Amino acid sequence: MLVSVREEDPRPVYAQIVAQIKAQVREGHLRPGDELPSVRELADALGINLHTVHKAYQVMRDQGVLRLRLGRRARVTAPPKQPADRQGAEALVRERLAELLTDAYHLGVSPDAFRRLVDETLKR
Repeated sequence: MLVSVREEDPRPVYAQIVAQIKAQVREGHLRPGDELPSVRELADALGINLHTVHKAYQVMRDQGVLRLRLGRRARVTAPPKQPADRQGAEALVRERLAELLTDAYHLGVSPDAFRRLVDETLKR
C-alpha cells in the first residue's frame, strides 16, 4: 500500500489518505481482508500526527470500507452487494459530483472536458 501526502492538495490530509486508500480498494490493489498499517506506522511513514491517520481510518470505518477492532490492525471490508439505501447512495454521489463540477468550473474545466474525464475514469 502506497499513500502520500501532497502539501499543494487543498484537501485536509486525512481526506487525502481516505481518497487514496479507497482508490486502491476500487482498483484491486487492496482486497477484502487485507490489513492496513497501524495508525502509528502510517503516521510515522508519512511524518504526520497519528490523530490524522486515526481520523482517516474512522471515516473509512463509518463508510464501511474498513473494519476496526481494538488491538488489531484495520482490515479492508468487502463491498456491499447492493447499497443499503439506493436513493441515499445516489444522493450522496450526486452531491459529491456537484462539488467536483464546481471545482472543475473554478479551475476552468469545461463541461465537455469534465464529462470526458468522468468517462475516462470510469473506463479504468
